[in-house]
Amino acid sequence: MFDFAGRKVVVCGGSRGIGRAIALGFAAAGAHVSICARSLGPLEATRAEIAARGVTAHAAALDLADAAAVATYVADAATALGGIDVLVNNASGFGAQDTEEGWAASLNVDVLATTRASRAALPHLKAGTQPSIINISSISGFGPSQRTPAYAAVKALLINYTQSQAAMLARDGIRVNGVAPGSIEFPGGSWEQRRTSDPALYNRILGSIPFGRLGAPEEVADVALFLASPAARWVTGHTVVVDGGQSLS
Repeated sequence: MFDFAGRKVVVCGGSRGIGRAIALGFAAAGAHVSICARSLGPLEATRAEIAARGVTAHAAALDLADAAAVATYVADAATALGGIDVLVNNASGFGAQDTEEGWAASLNVDVLATTRASRAALPHLKAGTQPSIINISSISGFGPSQRTPAYAAVKALLINYTQSQAAMLARDGIRVNGVAPGSIEFPGGSWEQRRTSDPALYNRILGSIPFGRLGAPEEVADVALFLASPAARWVTGHTVVVDGGQSLS
């Protein structure tokens, strides 16, 4: 649907699930892509899939909670790709609970990795072609959550920060938008695991979605590509919900 030939895209948290689908979507549209994540196996597998599209494929294994590692990765990605036109902040620490550990995981990855990657990429984005930042949030960020309070709170923060970034960077010609997925199922993902480990929760969520199924990563990726494309050239500061109507129930 989109042409990103020659564009340079960095996806933080790009080895599996939504991040992988976004990275492969950009590569299929002709973009050169860099991804990072912690697990080397899935990271290399996705890098190979990107390269198979005939584009530059760069990957690095790192902990996105490590500030120095994030800065180094973004600089290396810019060198490998020849610049940065699009930054996708997708990584999550999945710190769900209202505990020290839950908050630390969520803040260090979901929030601080986003701010750090954005700052590191900014000089490259300013010199880029139709530059944009896309922050992956969640529909959990639009309301309270008894089950995942820390996760919901940081996703709400990302929605607000997306608006702030958009306002701050508009003068530099950089658009900033977000995507808020609903419950997305993919091999090895949390919802696939809950199908068997917690079928009551899985079926309750399934029953809340008007279309009668959980979403697929590619359905989120399509919206991310749209937001980075010229078709969305007058869209900034918005977080688009991609949930099959889940949040309507």
